[in-house]
Amino acid sequence: MNLIKAMATVAGMTGLSRITGFARDILTAAILGAGPVADAFFIALKLPNLFRRITAEGAFSVSFVPLYAKTLESEGEESAARFAGNAFSVMLAALSVFVTVCMILMPYVLYAIAPGFADDPERYNLSVEFSRITFPYLLLMSLTALLGGVLNAHNRFAPFAFVPVLFNLSLIAALLLGSYFPTPGHAMSWGLLASGFFQLLFLWVCMRRAKVKIVISKPRFDDKKIRRVFRLMGPGLIGAGVMQINLFADIMIASFLKEGSISYLYYADRLNQLPLGTVGIAVGTALLPMLARAMAKAEKDEAVDLFNRALEYCLILALPAAIALAVMPQTLITVLFERGAFTAQDSLETAGALACYAIGLPAYIAIKVFSTAHWARHDTKTPVKISVLGVLLNIAVALALINWLGVAGIALATGLSGWIQYIAHVRALKNHPQVHFDERFHHNIPRIVLASCLMGAGVYILATLLQGITMGDSGQVIKIAALGGLVAAGGTIYGAAIFSLGVLKIQDLKKYMIRKGP
Repeated sequence: MNLIKAMATVAGMTGLSRITGFARDILTAAILGAGPVADAFFIALKLPNLFRRITAEGAFSVSFVPLYAKTLESEGEESAARFAGNAFSVMLAALSVFVTVCMILMPYVLYAIAPGFADDPERYNLSVEFSRITFPYLLLMSLTALLGGVLNAHNRFAPFAFVPVLFNLSLIAALLLGSYFPTPGHAMSWGLLASGFFQLLFLWVCMRRAKVKIVISKPRFDDKKIRRVFRLMGPGLIGAGVMQINLFADIMIASFLKEGSISYLYYADRLNQLPLGTVGIAVGTALLPMLARAMAKAEKDEAVDLFNRALEYCLILALPAAIALAVMPQTLITVLFERGAFTAQDSLETAGALACYAIGLPAYIAIKVFSTAHWARHDTKTPVKISVLGVLLNIAVALALINWLGVAGIALATGLSGWIQYIAHVRALKNHPQVHFDERFHHNIPRIVLASCLMGAGVYILATLLQGITMGDSGQVIKIAALGGLVAAGGTIYGAAIFSLGVLKIQDLKKYMIRKGP
């Protein structure tokens, strides 16, 4: 399967998950709003996901998948199955202990994660209760990520890309059954835990149907390959989780601000995550095993082409998305979330954070490609150094800006930190023979920027003209239709510009969609 085919498969499934995710967020905003219960639940939601994305889909995956792909390529399926099975057992044993300890010590964990809650008993007590319910999700999703990595290495990308849909459907069902629980936050916490079981079971069934084997046995921590995974994971814990670390730094600082601030960041990040998640996950998932195999075989030309086309496709999608989020944030937030418990003031605060997050969106998506290039050649140290720089800068700038910009200052610091990391990655890989920029990339970048700016200007003008509809007293159906028209118009302008400037050609798209290999 070639890169764009794999990216399209993952992006399609991820897009479906984002649609169900928006349905979930709209329902969440209407029922939870941006009050103390919402703040507490979002802490309980982000806490296991932070560790999961660092230890499971982050550091573990980027360490495990290249080694698994190499084992599959050089030693065959039986050896790879034993390696994956032992990794499953090791993860199950280690994380069971970690999860249990964290649940017992959750009151102290919350002091570290959200220190500002210490003076707010309602938010603090709810956060502890919700987090104890949700934290076992870390174990379930870590095992799910391992199975997903195994399937991805076999070029079966759709199942793992689909599991977030099950997550969203579980939370939607929990919200609809909220009357049976003390608060909607309780309902969603239990729904989150249930989703972990559904996702793990789904991937296990998919793996069996695809006849992909893993041989589960007693965990062997002294296995040579497992020790290699742990050695690579050490520095990768920071490098792979930089976005999550930045977001949690945001939460820690926001916990000292007024009630609702954490909720504003959450809703803004949800919109920011639509392109970041769809494109970033697609390229990271598809590129890592392909680039690892190309480098293992010393196929320099293929590695260079994979790196450049991945970065190019990312920027083709990320730049216009970032500009659109930046030029009409209040229109988006108002139409999507402003109803029920979510007020006009909530929309205004969230829109400011969204515009600032959008500034760093292209950088964070590009970082995914750069980091994948490092991981594919088993280099986890360079991303660590860059990540540390980014995290320290993010915290320092956020603390400096909150006095003037409030919540928006926290989001702006995260956006600016992304571009500093991007520059550092470019410098780090500048002279590497397998990941340097090629002639086509240099040719297309200014054209992608121009097309994105043309789209941004068009969308801004149209959004201003339609402000009376999207932000007035029109019905919800009319507002959504107007927003849909804005999105369609922006897509049309950008598509016309991209093809007119020669960045993409129809014959190229036909060529890219031809399947190569299994």
